[in-house]
Amino acid sequence: MNTLAASGSYRSQTWDSWLIVLTALLLVFGLLMMTSASVEIASRQFGDAFYHFKRQLLFLVASLGVAAGVLRIPMRYWYKGSVAWLVLALLMLGLVLVPGIGREVNGSTRWFRFGLQASEPAKLLILIFMAWFLSKNRELVRHSIRGFILPLVFLAIPVLLLLMEPDFGAAVVLTIAVLGMMFLSGVKIWQFILAGAGLAGGGWLLIVSSEYRMRRLSTFLQSLKDPFHEDFVYDSGYQLAQALIAFGRGEWFGVGLGNSIQKMYFLPEAHTDFVLSIIAEELGAIGVVLLLLLFFAFVVRVILIARSNELNGRLFAAYLAYGIAFLFMGQVLINVAVNTGLLPTKGLTLPFLSYGRSSLIMSIVMVAILLRIDREHQQMNLPRSGARMS
Repeated sequence: MNTLAASGSYRSQTWDSWLIVLTALLLVFGLLMMTSASVEIASRQFGDAFYHFKRQLLFLVASLGVAAGVLRIPMRYWYKGSVAWLVLALLMLGLVLVPGIGREVNGSTRWFRFGLQASEPAKLLILIFMAWFLSKNRELVRHSIRGFILPLVFLAIPVLLLLMEPDFGAAVVLTIAVLGMMFLSGVKIWQFILAGAGLAGGGWLLIVSSEYRMRRLSTFLQSLKDPFHEDFVYDSGYQLAQALIAFGRGEWFGVGLGNSIQKMYFLPEAHTDFVLSIIAEELGAIGVVLLLLLFFAFVVRVILIARSNELNGRLFAAYLAYGIAFLFMGQVLINVAVNTGLLPTKGLTLPFLSYGRSSLIMSIVMVAILLRIDREHQQMNLPRSGARMS
């Protein structure tokens, strides 16, 4: 009787509908707005206004195929292979720097020649390792300075490799995610503040030691005073000025879907890093707010999944879900801040919306892992419910 009840409970399990619906809405909206932002440049460069749409749709289908495979992988395999995943992440970040293997684009060597951006899968693999370490050494992390320092040491190596590419944005997002995981695992507040201060100091040294980053910072500080000053609006501040023009033209309700002027070669990377500016221009501030609310609901749902696993003692799954939530949240907040001039201009995609295979594939893979985490949580609880019914 218990077996039958438990079996019935197992069949009643479903994938997390809220997470699926929110992801689907972001994907559909992203495909629509990326297409709108890219039609002009695609028509001029490739003679096909829907060139980027077709490729993004192909990437989406491939992503769903990969996600279907990831859904079948039990979390215990991610746990058991955690050290191997870290080694693989470091190998990827190292190999992309090797001439002939990595490909330089706009002064950065972030992509393998076959088109994969090394930092995208590496970030997830590092989060898996960190979730394993924090769950396996929970008491050490909470009560020992050694348990506080070791995760930072493991984080420092991939961050240094990312800075060598250079990919400052990915390094910042990964650091935010790992620090968030450490905080939720029980690191003492004073240690957390100390780590934050140390990382902030290190970040400042990286900026002042690089002429390129100092120029970016100088442009940002000038933009806070007058983003349209003639000394830099046609130089390093051009992209930000065009993004702000897009926001200004959109006002509250936008100029209408497809009616953007800024995407007509005024705003570089309009369909990738600055797709949010085109959304603001075509759909207005209301459209941007609704999109941010959608992202907010998505992150909240992920945190709820993480919290429910933590309460049931599934610490590895919980910390990994927390890390993924911080990763998405950090990337969205930085992209929005860059588009609106609140942070220096930095190439960082908007999850589910920006054009590109690496970001899209890994975003959907992370959703698949979250769905698997929630499904296994149901498997752990529902059979006991069925037994009680009998």
